[in-house]
Amino acid sequence: DAIPLGMATKGEDEMKKHLLFVTCQNESGDDGLAYAVDLAKTLQEGLTILVVKAKKLGQRFEDLMSAVAFAEENEHETARELAHSSEGREAHSGMVEQCRSMGIEAGMTTAHGDLVPAISTALRNSRAVDMVILSPSITRDGNVSAKELQRLVRTASRPVVTIARNQLQIA
Repeated sequence: DAIPLGMATKGEDEMKKHLLFVTCQNESGDDGLAYAVDLAKTLQEGLTILVVKAKKLGQRFEDLMSAVAFAEENEHETARELAHSSEGREAHSGMVEQCRSMGIEAGMTTAHGDLVPAISTALRNSRAVDMVILSPSITRDGNVSAKELQRLVRTASRPVVTIARNQLQIA
């Protein structure tokens, strides 16, 4: 894991401000990242990526059962990817490099458990975080309820931005 920006030492007065981009472990790497990078460029700040690994046994079971189904259909590579992601292997390894290639100073950290406490802990550990950006996977699929989101906004003491993905509807 890369060292998160702004968390190196407590005595630094000249810490560079950065944005905290929060994503789920099972999200595709680019979902919302481009927006976060553009915002970081505009604000001339760094970016820390917080990957939250939820402790949802049901989701892990679903991933493993999907892997079995793909293996039965001779889709072994897909089955391996699903099985490895359910083991908690890092699915976001290229995100930091992608940010750096776009000229943004970036770091990554991971957290296990529920979303709101994970974000609160990250904010307590770094005074340099200027804004929290929630990726589309955070607000869809029931990863966070409206009540939890309101609690996060009240307790974060920083702006919280949610990224929504437009869904095309076919009539």
